[in-house]
Amino acid sequence: MRVEAVLAALAERHPEKTAVICGGQVISYGALQQSVRRIAGALADLGLGPDDKIVLYLPNSLDVVQLIYAAFTLGAVAVPVTTRLTVRELTDFCEDCDARVLAFHKDQAPALADLLAARRNMASVVVGGEVPGVVPMEALLRAEPGVLPAVPSDQDECMINYTSGTTGRAKGAIITHANVLIQNGYIHAVEWRLTSDDCFLVSTPLAHRTGMGRLANALCLGATIVVMENFDAAKAVELIEAHGVTVMGMVPTVCRMLLPQVALDPGRCRSLRRVLVTGEAFPVALKKQFIELLPDVKLVSFFAMTEAGGVTSLSHEEQFTHPASVGRPTPGIEVRVVNDAGAEADTGEIGELLVRAGPPGAFTVMKAYLNRPEETAAALRDGWFYTGDLGYRDADGYLYIADRKKDMILSGGFNIYSKEVEGALTSHAGVADAAVIGVADEIYGEAVAAFVEAEADTRPSEEELIDHCRAMIASYKKPKYIVFLDSLPRNAVGKTLKRELAGLAPETLRPLMKTGK
Repeated sequence: MRVEAVLAALAERHPEKTAVICGGQVISYGALQQSVRRIAGALADLGLGPDDKIVLYLPNSLDVVQLIYAAFTLGAVAVPVTTRLTVRELTDFCEDCDARVLAFHKDQAPALADLLAARRNMASVVVGGEVPGVVPMEALLRAEPGVLPAVPSDQDECMINYTSGTTGRAKGAIITHANVLIQNGYIHAVEWRLTSDDCFLVSTPLAHRTGMGRLANALCLGATIVVMENFDAAKAVELIEAHGVTVMGMVPTVCRMLLPQVALDPGRCRSLRRVLVTGEAFPVALKKQFIELLPDVKLVSFFAMTEAGGVTSLSHEEQFTHPASVGRPTPGIEVRVVNDAGAEADTGEIGELLVRAGPPGAFTVMKAYLNRPEETAAALRDGWFYTGDLGYRDADGYLYIADRKKDMILSGGFNIYSKEVEGALTSHAGVADAAVIGVADEIYGEAVAAFVEAEADTRPSEEELIDHCRAMIASYKKPKYIVFLDSLPRNAVGKTLKRELAGLAPETLRPLMKTGK
């Protein structure tokens, strides 16, 4: 079963139904299928074929959707990447996946000149205008579809999703057609009660896992999707009202930005029935504010990752009975918690999370890491995916994330999980964000260092934050050092780059650090 075959069947059944709305463009399932076939034929003429990679360095647009499905139609592999990447990062991705085609927006042409010149064997497509020597997207849309080349029956790869790379160079997770269809067309539909009657709103880039997930939900089910070109809270409310959006995906940061606009007139969002939240921890106070404004909306939060898809989910009712949990495993997904000896961890004992859902690539777990056999072998062992996340189960089977395994701090024989300290810090009203790492300590081996981004127009003292942490967590877990930064270093998808914090020389940091009491 292939993703493009689902689109073709939906186009045949419901050719007039609206498939995608984006930036004033509206396209039906029938028209979308026709445009996909035209683009596929033109890409084939450029040399794109089974298993070849097309890198999509584009902002949210209808073009992205069309190019992705055209790639699938040829048996090619789509590599969507965020435009927040630097040209150097983009170059690394193109080289890593040996891109045969790069699609980009006209505005980015000057910055990409050296990359295009260096990769002579890579064709390029420009969106939003014309660039000398580059095939315009409009030409692809005008092409005659003709007879498309047959796709080999065993071709199963459809996307490469690069991990955020917070602990090193980004790795490309190979996602199969089965991964997309099983997760987004079947499991999500049942677990979250999504239907073809829904209208989805994408508030994040399609290059991100969450945005692509909502696109796949909609186009696997035959629903309608509204894609925001860029997130703007007022515009989001306008789109929800105008199109009768029923399902919205978001991260807690989007929720914070959206709440003031919803509060102006909650009735404008009356069509919303379900909101899917992933990413950072979703604070209970934020959930309550949202539900008070929109009492008919049902919240679902879930724990997911690039390599394993959705692993657990927390229903609306459980948001308040188990607010700190990421939920229980989705039916069909097996989760183990193992200690350092590889044995099953006891209830409440922290261990590494392992995930299994049949053979890699067959259901929800990725097929492999691209061009990284050793890392694939380390991550996929005996049928299990070793997530690198530390967590524990309670007596009722609810899972809780303690930290990334690599972010654990060992101080004086005690394990300190940075996420817990970060949670204590960010619960202070004067802290916008915080990142915690271990730094060398002559007595204890490691000490806790916190890098803090203060809220605008306010800055709590170091002593105030240390006292605040002391009141919330065990004293040995509180930061020994606090450093204020204008902004934390982040990668292209907004995750904090702890390796950059760790890379700062201790002698450089020490004059800035304040010793806690």
